[in-house]
Amino acid sequence: MSRQSPPPDNLRRFSIIRYSQALSLPLFSLSFPLMDQLVSFEAILFPSDGRNPHMVPLMTSPTTAPDPLAPYSGLPVRMPHPEVYMDYIAEGLGPRAWAYHLVEALDCMNKKFTHPYVIFYPVVSRDGMPFPVNKFIREIQIQGKSFREATAWRGNIIVAKYRESPFTSMVNGSIADFPILRNYFLTHGAPCVQTPLPVNQGHVNVIHAASH
Repeated sequence: MSRQSPPPDNLRRFSIIRYSQALSLPLFSLSFPLMDQLVSFEAILFPSDGRNPHMVPLMTSPTTAPDPLAPYSGLPVRMPHPEVYMDYIAEGLGPRAWAYHLVEALDCMNKKFTHPYVIFYPVVSRDGMPFPVNKFIREIQIQGKSFREATAWRGNIIVAKYRESPFTSMVNGSIADFPILRNYFLTHGAPCVQTPLPVNQGHVNVIHAASH
């Protein structure tokens, strides 16, 4: 694995530009107070073209939408923006164009991770065509003799870590998480549901599943 992120001095500028592009907004339309509220967390990007996974800054922004995992918690919710790194994803849909899957434990574990993982994957493409099969994850599954076209992970996949919820308590990941994620992808295909449930404008879609 290799780290392919901008130099530290350019990291915040890079994230803001990518965030504005993802929301189809001109950069100058983002107010300075809003830019100050953008917070990024280190996540792992699995490119679909077969390149090695690497660390990227996953931008989050404050939102008034309730936490889909704990709608009555009352904790401040931050919207992740994995769509920034998803090629061919529909523009202007924000969280309605992607779904997420929770990995709380590996199959051989008796208890959950202290810091579970959340896998973000694209579900609505720009042209209505299926996303390309993720070549890196496909190779992992071929080695484990578990690859199935019907449940292949597609598009660019972003994996982040969290404590209680990925929408209220995300934490930084690291390269050290790669072996765990590799073991997960070795035997687990993508969720069967490949399209997001209908949601109201600005709300997080509620497609998610926990690994047991």
